[in-house]
Amino acid sequence: MCRSVPGTLASRGSASPTKHGRVVIPSPCRTATICASASVTLNGTPGDWTDGRRQVAAGSEADTIILAVPFGNHCDVAKALPSWEGKTVIDATNAFPVPEELDGLPSSAFVAKAFTGAKLAKGFNHLVAATLATDPVVEGGHRVVFLSSDDEDAAAHVAALARQLGFAPVKLGKLNEGGALVHARGRTWSPLIFQDLFKKEQ
Repeated sequence: MCRSVPGTLASRGSASPTKHGRVVIPSPCRTATICASASVTLNGTPGDWTDGRRQVAAGSEADTIILAVPFGNHCDVAKALPSWEGKTVIDATNAFPVPEELDGLPSSAFVAKAFTGAKLAKGFNHLVAATLATDPVVEGGHRVVFLSSDDEDAAAHVAALARQLGFAPVKLGKLNEGGALVHARGRTWSPLIFQDLFKKEQ
């Protein structure tokens, strides 16, 4: 994931004077991606810090954070701030196989508990990195990304970001409803995981 949404999608849109993550979008919204290696890229330039915590802290300054770390490391990222109030976290993680500690919760609902005060949406998790790294527009169709959230504002915000990047966002509803279609269950992937679909422009 760290080399897909954060990296290749940086070519969509244009840089602005504000801080951005590897996903560079033509808007005043600051976006950063926190990756599996705890590295953060701002304005398209990889950080040269050696301290992983400082890198995560730098990424946490953004308004929108794409969380692309192994599921088990999300708590470490969440500790970067005492409160994530006013921020939107896009959970691109996948918990597989599903840990017992989730106790039946969708993994993203579990992640949301760690990011106190943040608005959270699930997205950019159902396709492999190699697929997300390709052009999302093919023969007039836009690659579908499934989004789910318990917060309507977060869902709308992430959908707008996805459109700016050339994708066709499809909202699935709340995390424990339609969102279950993009969460693993036990040792089984849910139906929409790995489904590479396109939506034609109307």
